[in-house]
Amino acid sequence: MRVRNAVIAILVCPIALSAGVEVHVRAVDRQTVEERIKAYRGNDTKREATLKGFFESPGCKGDELTEQPVKGLKEPNLLCVLEGDGDSVILVGAHYDHANRGDGVVDNWSGAGLLPSLYQALNVGQRRYTIVFAAFAGEEQGLVGSRFYVKTLAPEKLKKIRAMICIDTLGLGPTKVWVSRSDKELTDAFGILAYTLKLPVTRVDVERVGMSDEEPFIAKKVPCLMIHSVTQNTLRILHTPNDNYKALQFDDYYTSYRLLSGYLNYLDQILDVKENSPQ
Repeated sequence: MRVRNAVIAILVCPIALSAGVEVHVRAVDRQTVEERIKAYRGNDTKREATLKGFFESPGCKGDELTEQPVKGLKEPNLLCVLEGDGDSVILVGAHYDHANRGDGVVDNWSGAGLLPSLYQALNVGQRRYTIVFAAFAGEEQGLVGSRFYVKTLAPEKLKKIRAMICIDTLGLGPTKVWVSRSDKELTDAFGILAYTLKLPVTRVDVERVGMSDEEPFIAKKVPCLMIHSVTQNTLRILHTPNDNYKALQFDDYYTSYRLLSGYLNYLDQILDVKENSPQ
């Protein structure tokens, strides 16, 4: 968050929702998710290489995995594409760079490190939507990677993005939604699923203290959902030496992962495949 001033098991839990929708909450096992969050060490160049390896291990490689050079940055955006039946897109984004102070475990290796586990859990069966997992560079320098990504998208490609899910700063506590910067339809769907799963979700808006990679998409009128875990009490951890592995509450982190995995499966079923009208 930009603050101002081996063999892996897949656990499956089917959840029946209204209107005949059944969501399969697939999740990589806790040990694997924990190993990935613990692999935060190194500068941003090393983090990108680590993340690339995490994507390649469960099968995102070749033409599905690309490194997009970003003007003005040493590190690229890392993009993993999970093809669906159509070319309409759900984009899941998280930045992997971190501020100079602290280890940046929470902000935002917690988000970036989940992307390969989400890919792995969803890479089963057929999907209506193509899902793009985007690990953005340079968020802490002014959303450089995500701004570049949006700027370089052809208009017809941008129109295909039906939803952008931004994950930034998880594990400080239970899952939070930045409602004032999130689309109502996406927020309502997230709440319905959380209620059905009996998993905690609350509203905490943080526009007075930060921003994240959803902003370039909002500017183009792409529906967004911003997921985090920050409260007034935990905000002080960010961009300080206190942002280390000890700050992360793993039970809450893994719960957020399970919820996000189920949510992406749910969205794939309930969203209309339609075009936006970017400005």
